[in-house]
Amino acid sequence: MTRQQPLRARWMHGLAVLVLGTLTAPALADVYVIANPTLTVTASDVTAIYTGDKQLVGGVKLKPLDNHAGQAEFLSKVLQLNAGRYDSLWTMKSFRDGLTPPAVKATDADVIAFVQSTPGALGYVTSAPPAGVTVLKKY
Repeated sequence: MTRQQPLRARWMHGLAVLVLGTLTAPALADVYVIANPTLTVTASDVTAIYTGDKQLVGGVKLKPLDNHAGQAEFLSKVLQLNAGRYDSLWTMKSFRDGLTPPAVKATDADVIAFVQSTPGALGYVTSAPPAGVTVLKKY
């Protein structure tokens, strides 16, 4: 066995892992930011709302929701944050400003039901939203 054979085998193994990982990695889903139809907010308000910088619109208290099923896509595409940074941001806001992070719902259906029935609510889903909500933006 030559010295190059183990190196070549490791290189080929690394290449195989890279190719298989690329082929099996799930594609990120579309993210729809939705709001209760009575709420007047724009897509440009979403970052400020989800980072605690905007809490009221026209005297209405905002009720943002996180969606456990779609949070990774939302954080990546919309806020350009990872989960650790997002959690740290809200820990700091909770202690420093006394703010409460967005409530978390488990599924798209849970988010849609809450947004449809709650004035001031907004959230995000990865499935196409039904009638009865306002789509602020698709990412």
